[in-house]
Amino acid sequence: MTQDITPVVVRLKLSLLRNGLRQSGGRRAAYVASALAVLLFSVLQLLGLIALRGNEHAASVVVPLVALLTVGWAVMPLFFPGGDETLDPTRLVMLPLRPRPLVRALLAASLVGIGPVFTLCLLVGSVVSVAHGGAAYVVGVLGTGLALLVCVALARTVAVANIRLLTSRKGRDLAVLSGLIIAVGAQVVNFGVQRLGSGGLGQLDGPTAVLKWIPPASAIGAVDSVSEGSYGVAVLQLALSAAALAGLLALWARHLTRLMTSPDGSTLPSAQGAARERGSTGLARLLPAGRTGTVMERSLRYVWRDPKTKAAWVTSLAIGLIVPVFNAVQGTGSIYFACFAAGMLGVQMYNQFGQDTSAFWMVALTISSTRDAYVELRARALALLLITLPYATLVTVLTTALIGDWPKLPEVLGLSFALLGAMLATGAWSSARFPYSIPQEGYKNVAPGQSGLAAAAVVGGMVSAALLSAPVIALTIWANVSADGDEWSWLLLPVGAVYGAVITFGGLRLAAPRTARLLPEILMAVSKG
Repeated sequence: MTQDITPVVVRLKLSLLRNGLRQSGGRRAAYVASALAVLLFSVLQLLGLIALRGNEHAASVVVPLVALLTVGWAVMPLFFPGGDETLDPTRLVMLPLRPRPLVRALLAASLVGIGPVFTLCLLVGSVVSVAHGGAAYVVGVLGTGLALLVCVALARTVAVANIRLLTSRKGRDLAVLSGLIIAVGAQVVNFGVQRLGSGGLGQLDGPTAVLKWIPPASAIGAVDSVSEGSYGVAVLQLALSAAALAGLLALWARHLTRLMTSPDGSTLPSAQGAARERGSTGLARLLPAGRTGTVMERSLRYVWRDPKTKAAWVTSLAIGLIVPVFNAVQGTGSIYFACFAAGMLGVQMYNQFGQDTSAFWMVALTISSTRDAYVELRARALALLLITLPYATLVTVLTTALIGDWPKLPEVLGLSFALLGAMLATGAWSSARFPYSIPQEGYKNVAPGQSGLAAAAVVGGMVSAALLSAPVIALTIWANVSADGDEWSWLLLPVGAVYGAVITFGGLRLAAPRTARLLPEILMAVSKG
């Protein structure tokens, strides 16, 4: 008779968690602080949901909330693959374990943690808010257990199905890009909350009618159905959640079998892939010859391949579009919000040498004069402009179209170009004056001990960029307050473009001597992490 391994795996989970906390006082303090914060938030959520009891739209709140929570359980393993290393099934592939008993054991071990406790509190509060009568509470107990198990099983199924990806370089890239999802999701939630604030909770009745039939929200929908006397509907909704749990467990076991019996070829480059790496891309042929083209290609490859650089760029691109567009859609924005795109991308010019990390010594060997430093900085700025100029123009045109204020398009474009030029100028100077290291591992963007240096570089540079843009800002204000300003506002586009170009090259000229003179200090600073 095969012994049940579930208690062993649960004890293993607890032992690993306990031993991990013993490694350092800082880690133990961080875990306790985060646990207390989550528990406090869970209690507040529980009380808030209980306060909804008796509200006619209570179900329209809790059912979408459970659906949103389920989405969170599904995507978190993709963006935080190292969040629970104790449940990584690849660590068990050498043990003589069968998939189905292992699934049961891992499912039980997955219920140990802060996340399940938070989910349980939210589910309990959801049940209390919609349950009326003894039968509804009985169904609520069953529905709470089903919903919790579906969430956990969904997360583990997604994790085991993508474990090869999540432990590879591409998986780490995906984890770093989680900031983008958080930024976009925050804006979407903000947009939805504002819409609810203006239209009331009744707007959720339609989506709730659909979500009541989607597991595991259907388990909470069953409680509401029983409260309304629809017992047959409640049975179907519970059956859907139970079927979803059974399907996820079967899929989990299938992927686990494949993972534990098939060889890992995820890190073996194919001959075709190796040939593509050796072959030249068309990018080099489109760039200028000489050092300028080489540096531009290197900078663009960093954007595409380096996880930290890619994350910074994609996040800036997303937020630079979301802020003006979402505000324009809500009717609360201004056309000048389009300048946010140029500002977000202009920040990428700061700490240009930090993205090279310790490999900067190879670049430093090629800089022997002020002229070399100037060409290096100019090429990096041109690579940034290759993306920023069309992007800032596109965001400005899109924002103008949503607001419908086409006469102001030239002046907003001119202001964006002037701001971008000022940030390129101050960014080049700041890269030489305040360089700092970017750690390659983990989620930190600044090496320990250099946070103050990074803040001085970015904040000081942005303030300086605003001051350098003051002449164009003053002209824009004059065009809006003067009686004759509308006739001359179109001139702000060429004036802003020319001013931005002059400021950019002036800043590069100013930063080049300092870069050439401070190469040893820059190399030491960017290699610290």
